[in-house]
Amino acid sequence: MSTNTRLIAYHLARLEDKNPEIRLRSIAELVQLEATDALPVLETLYFNDPDAQVRREAKRAGRALFLLKTQRPPES
Repeated sequence: MSTNTRLIAYHLARLEDKNPEIRLRSIAELVQLEATDALPVLETLYFNDPDAQVRREAKRAGRALFLLKTQRPPES
């Protein structure tokens, strides 16, 4: 397992933390890591997280990662 894959898994797990600040930091890290595989999890946060700021950041991150995913050439 690559370092990048482990980092992404770590931050995905932290999105379930009860502290919204932890969730916000992990959302930002997922964008930095260009973790387009996190889109379904970010969508779930956007619709279900109890914290309004987390929902806003999940939406922003989801948009950024979606654009990144659609602009990348397909992997062969």
